[in-house]
Amino acid sequence: MPNNKSTEKRIRQDVKRNLRNRMNKSEIRTMTKKVISAVEAGESDQAVLMAKEVQSKLDRAAKSGTMHKNTVGRRKSQLHRHLAKLSGSA
Repeated sequence: MPNNKSTEKRIRQDVKRNLRNRMNKSEIRTMTKKVISAVEAGESDQAVLMAKEVQSKLDRAAKSGTMHKNTVGRRKSQLHRHLAKLSGSA
């Protein structure tokens, strides 16, 4: 139990931030899966558009501290590898 007002407020803020961060990470994971499935289905235009949006969300997550910058770099690299498969097969 918090002993003063500032600690109570800090806990309330942490709960809100935690929820927001989890939502952002979940959205990034879902969108990444959609990009990969679009690549596997051969839908190049849709995959490229979605990948661009995912990269933007990843960059924002790194900037805000939601995700570590190396994690973001690794995920972007994975996306690029999948997109390269698409362009290589076409």
